[in-house]
Amino acid sequence: MKRAVSISIGSSKRDKAVEVTLLGEKVSIERIGTNGDMEAAALKYKELDGKVDAFGVGGADLGAIVEGKFYPFHSVQKLVRYITKTPVVDGGGLKNTLENKAPKYLGSKIGKYLDEHGRRVMVTAGVDRWGLSKAFVEEGYETVFCDLMFALDIPIPIRTLRGLRFLAALLIPVVTRFPFEWLYPTGEKQEQRIPKYVKWYEWATVIAGDCLYIKRHMPDNMQGKVIVTNTTTTEDVALFKKCGVKYLLTTTPVLDGRSFGTNMMEAALVAVSGKGRPLTWPELSEMLDKLGFEPQLQELN
Repeated sequence: MKRAVSISIGSSKRDKAVEVTLLGEKVSIERIGTNGDMEAAALKYKELDGKVDAFGVGGADLGAIVEGKFYPFHSVQKLVRYITKTPVVDGGGLKNTLENKAPKYLGSKIGKYLDEHGRRVMVTAGVDRWGLSKAFVEEGYETVFCDLMFALDIPIPIRTLRGLRFLAALLIPVVTRFPFEWLYPTGEKQEQRIPKYVKWYEWATVIAGDCLYIKRHMPDNMQGKVIVTNTTTTEDVALFKKCGVKYLLTTTPVLDGRSFGTNMMEAALVAVSGKGRPLTWPELSEMLDKLGFEPQLQELN
């Protein structure tokens, strides 16, 4: 059996392990959280290096990919400094292959609902999910990208891809040198929810992006909203339902009651491929087509 392990600097409360069969190959996929301790995560990679088939980097990104260009997060690179044998991915490949199918899929399933309520999408961090952001624009959505709000607590919306490109070119070379915990909740901070930027949640019909970012400032009233995300636990789904979310679309498959992060699923595909290295985007796309992977829609209310 193949084994793929996602080591996350996020909360261990979100840990999960399941066995699945992909393309006729059994693979164990497992998430291990270190509660914000980056050194503990680095040492866990060291311990398992060469003993598993693929690693995923959870709770952080090795870098951001914008228009095919990779910008490394320098504070995150030290997480993987001990890895010498096992291939490691952070989900960037799936974010730019699988996730960009979500807007079109959403329209095919609930297009009438979206037309009635307005095709307006709030993306919590467009730079982090360039493929998804671009796909929403191409599907004709009115967009608001909240990168400055969610990452830097600056209440300025970005409304166009051109603006997002400018923001990336201007800020990414600087921001990628910040400690990652300045930009993204780690450890126990992932369990906190402080409603903020509520007017944009109210404005949007669709809220898209990282699940922890969406929850981080989500108001109690999400009546009729559509959420597009991944890495949802059963507790996350229960919270969305309680707050009135109408539809939940996960960009990765729901396995044993939850959807795993793009890093975990990409690691699983690397493990199954047997190539011993990260897969190219065309290779990932070919595997996804063979697997028939597509987003999964749940009606919660």
